[in-house]
Amino acid sequence: MTREAMEYDVVIVGGGPAGLAAAIRLKQLAAERNHEVSVCLLEKGSEIGAHILSGAVIDPIGLNELIPDWKEKEKGAPIETLVSDDQFLWLTKTGSFRFPNFALPRLMNNHGNYIVSLGEVCRWLGQQAEALGVEIYPGFAAAEVLYNDDGSVKGVATGDMGVAKDGTHKDTYTPGMELHAKYTLIAEGARGSLSKMLFSKFDLRAGVDPQKFGIGLKELWQVEPAAFKKGLVVHSQGWPLSETGSSGGSFMYHFGENLVAIGLVVHLSYENPYLSPFDEFQRFKTHPEVAKYLKGGKRLVYGSRAINEGGVQSVPKLTFPGGALIGCSAGFVNVPRIKGSHNAIKSGMLGAEAAFEALVAGKTGGDELTSYPTALKASWIWKDLDKVRNVKPALKWGTVLGTLYGGFDMWCHDLGIRLPWTLHHHKADHETLRPAAEFQPIQYPRPDGVLSFDKPSSVFLSATNHEENQPVHLKLRDPSIPIAVNLPMYAEPAQRYCPAGVYEVVTADNGQPRFQINAQNCVHCKTCDIKDPAQNIDWTVPEGGGGPNYPNM
Repeated sequence: MTREAMEYDVVIVGGGPAGLAAAIRLKQLAAERNHEVSVCLLEKGSEIGAHILSGAVIDPIGLNELIPDWKEKEKGAPIETLVSDDQFLWLTKTGSFRFPNFALPRLMNNHGNYIVSLGEVCRWLGQQAEALGVEIYPGFAAAEVLYNDDGSVKGVATGDMGVAKDGTHKDTYTPGMELHAKYTLIAEGARGSLSKMLFSKFDLRAGVDPQKFGIGLKELWQVEPAAFKKGLVVHSQGWPLSETGSSGGSFMYHFGENLVAIGLVVHLSYENPYLSPFDEFQRFKTHPEVAKYLKGGKRLVYGSRAINEGGVQSVPKLTFPGGALIGCSAGFVNVPRIKGSHNAIKSGMLGAEAAFEALVAGKTGGDELTSYPTALKASWIWKDLDKVRNVKPALKWGTVLGTLYGGFDMWCHDLGIRLPWTLHHHKADHETLRPAAEFQPIQYPRPDGVLSFDKPSSVFLSATNHEENQPVHLKLRDPSIPIAVNLPMYAEPAQRYCPAGVYEVVTADNGQPRFQINAQNCVHCKTCDIKDPAQNIDWTVPEGGGGPNYPNM
């Protein structure tokens, strides 16, 4: 069946901060310069914001440039809670040490920043974009990159709907739609499926360090009024990850009406295949410094998402013939600040400006937007990332030594001294696991149902839903590897690194182990695509609208 096609000047894949900022900026420029530009934005979630998960404390610098009057009451921006108290702790198993604020590098200061639900911010940005004339299509997953005869990107195609698990067409079958564009901006977020295709097709990662990732696990709680301190921001390192020789950090943000966003980021460079990021997060909440805020409260939402952590050393080539990578598709997260939305917004604006200037110059697409990387490297994004470029790679020396070095390096920048070396990432995260025989299984405490919980009840709170009768979107390149290779070598780590119970090793009728994929549980975190030691799992998009439905994450 022939697919229908729609023509646009610019197609944007992804309705996060970068994609929405690009859409808004294109329409702003079109109005300012009286030059009409057609813009379409695709979002695989059921609505804008449904798949957005972030801490989030945002630096408003990007938003200030995109929508200078966002603070005006009539704008209705869901950005209200200013940071009022900023704490950084080192946790031991039962105690804690607070670093004095004067000892922390200045860029770690959160005063002037806002605690938000990034999902709500994206919904609001979506409204601003639509008001400017952007066509937004939620519930449509971009599944394929389309190419012109000369090899340049022609646009994208959405996935077919109504395909049964066995590949046959159901009564509801609808072929995907082709969206052709002069320029295609990829804003899928970390480890996007189209981004992977483009990395391979155009060799965009040549000459840069491997991208590094963390898995962020987050819950939203409604706490007792007596435990609520509006504007409080608490970050920590140490326990529980220190017990397993792994690294990462936590966050806890008090905002809104008695709401607390709490989470743990686990760096996916960990070595122990028995480590379970989900269970580390659950036991983290039982620490006295954390539990005192949550006791008596109610858990409202749970979710998880991978985070880019490679920094400036891991940023790929940003352009390809016919388009560009923006936001976390490229990887602009400032790891020690745990912030990326400001850089995502700015990169979306810069990508939009490059595309607009090309259109005004009469270009018809297929060329590279070379002014975009030039402008980005001259912007405050590059300065923001350069200041912290050595912090993440220093963690290869261990959390304590690496953190001390990172603090020293950032303080040097504060004093106007740029150290003349750049540390590098030498291994991708899937290469860091060591054999299970070198470790003992980790005995995690049973969830108490008060502060700690199991995976099934957590996935329920993510409102995750997929059409069950559809092809599994988690593709095994070789179906034999999980049992034949990963199980004896690594005790099949997918059972533990997945935060949603998607992967299990069960006993088949013949008494032999069998690898089971519960694809309907998938919260689209992409950890399996990143951490599988054989790189045997390809995360692809399911039917549009599937996945989590986060209300305010």
